[in-house]
Amino acid sequence: MAFRPARDTVNLRSIIEFVALLALAAFALGSLITGAPYVETPLPGGLPMGNALAALGLCAVAAMARLVSRRGMIRHVANAALGLAIAWLPVSIALAGNLALVFSGARGDAWIAWSAVALVAAFASLALAVLQRTIVALHHRLARTPDAMR
Repeated sequence: MAFRPARDTVNLRSIIEFVALLALAAFALGSLITGAPYVETPLPGGLPMGNALAALGLCAVAAMARLVSRRGMIRHVANAALGLAIAWLPVSIALAGNLALVFSGARGDAWIAWSAVALVAAFASLALAVLQRTIVALHHRLARTPDAMR
């Protein structure tokens, strides 16, 4: 009789993926918060590195939520958040009409709202996925603990 791990157990590969995504998100966020000099460097095609880092960081957070979540409603929320994160940069460029994301007028307000929705969706889906995993782990641990009331 061969040992078969549970379907939703954590394995080394998912730990490595999570740590890599966390490192990417931390690097992107740290670079943007500190105002690192390279964020203004234009990439080939003219896109500023900071805009690319913002998009990658947002996608990394949403991908962590997708990785952590289990099947069900939270996974659907994580998938939607990842879709919003992936769409953030193209929609932002379309709203601005330029790669530098320089806005004027009502389009700037629309971009702020769009960015807030994408950001909140990414972080909220990660929080929900972590909460889901924690509750499931506690439930499994309590189910294995002998009942002290007997």
